[in-house]
Amino acid sequence: MTDFPAGPQARATLALVPALLVLLAARAGAKGVDVQPRPAERRVDVLVDGKPFTSYVWPERLRKPVLFPIRTAGGVLVTRGFPLEPRPGERVDHPHQVGFWLNYGDVNGVDFWGNSDTLPPEEAATKGTIRHLRVEKAEGGADRGLLEVALEWVMPDGTAALAEATTFVFRGGAGTRLIDRTTRLTAGRKKVLFADTKEGMLGLRVARALEGPSDEPEVFTDASGRPTTVPALDNAGVNGLYASSEGITGAAVWGTRGRWMALSGKVGGENVVLLLLDHPRNPGYPTFWHARGYGLFAANPLGQKAFTNGKQTLDFTLDPGASALFHYRLLVLSGPFSRERAESLWQGFAKD
Repeated sequence: MTDFPAGPQARATLALVPALLVLLAARAGAKGVDVQPRPAERRVDVLVDGKPFTSYVWPERLRKPVLFPIRTAGGVLVTRGFPLEPRPGERVDHPHQVGFWLNYGDVNGVDFWGNSDTLPPEEAATKGTIRHLRVEKAEGGADRGLLEVALEWVMPDGTAALAEATTFVFRGGAGTRLIDRTTRLTAGRKKVLFADTKEGMLGLRVARALEGPSDEPEVFTDASGRPTTVPALDNAGVNGLYASSEGITGAAVWGTRGRWMALSGKVGGENVVLLLLDHPRNPGYPTFWHARGYGLFAANPLGQKAFTNGKQTLDFTLDPGASALFHYRLLVLSGPFSRERAESLWQGFAKD
């Protein structure tokens, strides 16, 4: 591999490399799913039939690895660009909500959810960090791509509370993109308590068009009681609508349980459905939905007390060396939302 100097021009050149390779692959008529590790750039790119789908990235500025960005089969971006690649007209709140990720807001009293490089150093020092360790396996194929990674959940004192082993499976077809995420969390030498909080767990921050229209600014408070104001913006082209497996729609889905949740809308002239499926064997099934109109689309199976006004409590615990497995599927579908199709897709996933 050629060594590049570290100047601005070289960095710009490196930034163009993935796009150039994508173009070459497309011209060559590439078929199937390609998984391309680029450790020097702290990323693994995923292409379907030569076209970019998503990337697993762990830039130094983030406090967790994420999948970013995510595209439809037609190439439309469905994730927010900020803070990695800001776009005109999008919100700039909650800088820790990036791409598609998994973490939690209270692990033995430490917040892994709300950490970002925008925090004052003294506050950031109290947060947890999910550190990418290595790519265990990366392979493409005619009908799927596979990525296995090892991570650790690092406490403020530098110790690892949890070891994480995550497998991603990527698939694509006409009008369809699919991501399976299977994550095994294993406690270290100490017991790990996931105390009930709404700040978790599997999160996706969506593009502006998939938000729900809002005419007034809103204020949201995190688990530490710190408020964040989400300003009202121009609602032109903003048309996202949630629909749950339980028949609930719109903003009312927040804090409810369901085996699946869909978010549909038109993005760049294309009808898009984001469908997130919860597996029956997951802890806390059926999950609660921490789904907000401002663009946060999250499944939280562990925050029962926060979502039931204290009527239920989970406080999920792992003894030293014990593990828990979480298995989810995200489908990016082109076309209008169909409740029957969503249920059928969940039924197939549940048998997996």
